[in-house]
Amino acid sequence: MPTETVINKKRYMKKAGTKNTENLEVKVNPLRGRTMKHKIEWTEKTWNPSAGCTKISSGCKNCYAEKMAIRLQAIGMEGYENGFKFNTVPSRLNDPLKRKKATVYFVNSMSDIFHEDMPDEYLNKIFNVIEQTPHHTYQILTKRADRMFQYLSVRAIPKNIWLGVTVYNRKEGLPRIDKLRNLQASVLFLSVEPLLEDFGEMNLKNIDWVIVGGESGHKARPMDKEWVENIKQQCEAEGIAFFFKQWGTWGEDKVKRNKKLNGKELDGKIWQQYPKIIEQQFAVI
Repeated sequence: MPTETVINKKRYMKKAGTKNTENLEVKVNPLRGRTMKHKIEWTEKTWNPSAGCTKISSGCKNCYAEKMAIRLQAIGMEGYENGFKFNTVPSRLNDPLKRKKATVYFVNSMSDIFHEDMPDEYLNKIFNVIEQTPHHTYQILTKRADRMFQYLSVRAIPKNIWLGVTVYNRKEGLPRIDKLRNLQASVLFLSVEPLLEDFGEMNLKNIDWVIVGGESGHKARPMDKEWVENIKQQCEAEGIAFFFKQWGTWGEDKVKRNKKLNGKELDGKIWQQYPKIIEQQFAVI
């Protein structure tokens, strides 16, 4: 007789519309970008060689991954036996090595690759896999810019990495940009989501891509249109690709409703720009 965990997992997989447990995290928590004309996606697959995280700043308040971890724990998903507590998941470490098709991987959508409890030895193994799979592209996004800089500033960064930091306010977020701009990666990007306040004047030197979005969920914090336009104008002045992801739970009109109804138009237009290097990489031949 199947256990309750097995039954729950089967029900969840059916709800998510997948028969593959490897893709379950992606199905139940899809990243919100969509394809552009060049067939590029915000991401194609997630790769979670570790799971779980720790809240370190105000942007973590309504963490989607924490809520998802509780669901995955309930269905017995490996890596979530202790809910959202950080742990490495060695069984997933070599997953990209098994995939021949060139793929864009979002690394640790359910964790942070530069988490303070990530062992250096295991982190080295993650980067070894990245180096062994030059046909894949890896999106690495972190809130722990200090460790990111400490680790990557003393080694060559593989060319198949897009490196980014999360920036949601001035005090905690803007200093991360200073760490990022001094690293040599193919693409340096900012994930400004959730945008929680006006950033004022920003130093965007060496930044290739800025992605902006409002917060989702019933506890979401509102985002002002003026905050978004300020970032957009600075990107335009510096020739930086600007990608507006969504309004989130609070619309442009400051009304709280389903995020799908609020959409992703800014001044009546969808802004989904990409750096030239990405457009060239994914251009249809």
